[in-house]
Amino acid sequence: MSGTLHHVELWVPDIDRAVATVGRLLEALGHTPFQSWEAGRSWRLGTTYLVLEQSPALTAGRHDRHRPGLNHLAFHVEDDAEVDRLAADAVRHGWRLMFQDRHPYAGGPRHYAAYLENEDGFEVELVAADGPRRDPPGVDAGAAGRT
Repeated sequence: MSGTLHHVELWVPDIDRAVATVGRLLEALGHTPFQSWEAGRSWRLGTTYLVLEQSPALTAGRHDRHRPGLNHLAFHVEDDAEVDRLAADAVRHGWRLMFQDRHPYAGGPRHYAAYLENEDGFEVELVAADGPRRDPPGVDAGAAGRT
């Protein structure tokens, strides 16, 4: 257990909006509700949990992933079909698909992922655990070393 992640706490400007986007996505990824209080919620997967809290000590109304601190959270997803399914559902529930012109290969030809951003500026990356099952447009699998 030493060195494994215990929890991550994200301060959010609107707890209800965060629960509707981040919480919903966490549950779709297999996390289960863990704790709940007036200004916060948490979800657990294994021994790690993620907290969303609307703290009165916030100094800004939106997360800026370009500033020092958290840029994004990335989650393993079973395969590319599940990345597609989760991304489509997320877009219907308050997320915006980032890098649309390069989706789903914005991370490179062997990195099948969806990059999502919610209204509050939080980014989540959903990564196919085994990479893509199909080659990206314009990539020759043999030339790229895949057999």
